[in-house]
Amino acid sequence: QVQLVESGGGLVQAGGSLRLSCVCAASGLTFRTYAMGWFRQAPGKERAFVAAISWSGGGTIDADSVKGRFTISRDNAKNTVYLQMNSLKPEDTAVYYCAARRSGMSRSDYEYDYWGQGTQVTVSS
Repeated sequence: QVQLVESGGGLVQAGGSLRLSCVCAASGLTFRTYAMGWFRQAPGKERAFVAAISWSGGGTIDADSVKGRFTISRDNAKNTVYLQMNSLKPEDTAVYYCAARRSGMSRSDYEYDYWGQGTQVTVSS
C-alpha cells in the first residue's frame, strides 16, 4: 500500500513563505525511482500542475505561474519531497497535493500513479 502524506500548509499573509513536505511510506515502493510532482486545486477550479522533480533530483519543471517563487526539491534518504513557496500571493490559495509517477516528470495529473490527501494553503491579502 502506497501512502503519501503532505504537511506544512496553513494560513499566511501575502508575501510570506511556506514549505510543504510530502513523505512517502509504502512497502515495496522505492521512493528514489519515482518522479514526484506537486499539484494544486483552488475552489471551483480544476487541479493544476505546480512543479515536478526527477527521481534523482537533477531535473525539475514548474508552472509559469510559480516560476521564480516556488522551488521543488527532494531528499531520497528521507523519502520526502518539498515545495518551498516564497512571495506567496492570494491566488496561490488552494489545496496542494503531492503525487508519485513511476516514469519521468510530467505536467499531466492523469499520468501520476499515487496521490496524497492534500494540504490547505491559504494566502490572505
